[in-house]
Amino acid sequence: MLSLRHSLATISIGFESVGLGKNQYRCLVECGAKGPRPRYPRVWKTNKKIGTISKSLKLVECIKGLSNVKEEVYGALDSFIAWDLEFPLITVKKALKNLENEKEWKRIIQMTKWMLSKGQGRTMGSYYTLLNALAEDGRLDEAEELWLTLFNENLESMPRMFFERMISIYYQREMHDKMFEIFADMEELGIRPTMAIVTMVGDVFKKLDMLDKYERLKKKYPPPKWEYRYIKGKRVKIRTQYHDQNDINNVENKSHMRASNDSFKPRENGEVSIEDCDEEDDNLYLPQTTDLTKTD
Repeated sequence: MLSLRHSLATISIGFESVGLGKNQYRCLVECGAKGPRPRYPRVWKTNKKIGTISKSLKLVECIKGLSNVKEEVYGALDSFIAWDLEFPLITVKKALKNLENEKEWKRIIQMTKWMLSKGQGRTMGSYYTLLNALAEDGRLDEAEELWLTLFNENLESMPRMFFERMISIYYQREMHDKMFEIFADMEELGIRPTMAIVTMVGDVFKKLDMLDKYERLKKKYPPPKWEYRYIKGKRVKIRTQYHDQNDINNVENKSHMRASNDSFKPRENGEVSIEDCDEEDDNLYLPQTTDLTKTD
C-alpha cells in the first residue's frame, strides 16, 4: 500500500531545495519505497509527425507515375484524401507549387481542375495557376476561354497580373491585334500597366513602325525612378533598372529636339524653348484593324 506520510527529513529537504533558488528546485513525487516515481512515455502520442509538407510530397509522388487518363488521376486523388475529415486545401496548394517548380504542367492542370470540381480553392490565385499552366502546355484555346470567362465575371476587379500574363502570351506568339485589345481594355478600365506591359507594347510599336504611338506610350507611362522590394522581411527602396535607360533616352531626345529648330516657335530674343512646342494628345489610339467591341 502507498503511504502519503512524509518524514521530517524529507520535508526539511524540500524546504532547503526551495531556499536554494529556482535553478536548483526539484519537486520529487515519492512512493512508499521512498524513491522517485518512474516516468513512462505516453502511449497515445506518436513520434512520427506528418505535416503538410511531407503530405504534399507524397501527393506529388502519388500522381507522378500515373497516365493522363482523367478517371485514373481523379480516382488516385480521391483515394488520397478519402480519410481526411476536411479537404486538405493547404496540402494541395503546396503540391501545386512543387509541380510548378518541376514544370509538370499537365499534372497542374489535372489537379487544379479536380480541386475546382470539388468546389474548393475557387480563388484568383488558383485560376492564375491554371491559366499559366494552360499557356505553358500550349493549350491556347482553353486559356483564352478561361480568360474571357474570368474577365466577364470580374470586369472591374480583375487583377493586373492576368492582363500582364495574357499580353505576354500574345507577345510570344506575335498575336499583335489581340495584344492591343487587352491593352485597350486596361486603358478603358483605368488600370495602370506595369513596365513589363509597356515594354512589350512598345516593342510591338517599333516592329510595326508606329513610332508616333511609341513616343506617346513612353510619354504617358514613363518608367519609375524607384521601386520597393522586400528583403528579409523589410521594405527596401531600390533604384529601378529602367531609370538609367530613361536618362539616356531623355538626353537623346533633347539633343534631337535642339537639332530640329524648325518645329519650335522662336522668342523675341531668338532663343528656342521646349515649352513653346505644341503638346500632343496623350490618348493612345489603336490600329484601324482593332475593334474594341469585339469580346471573343
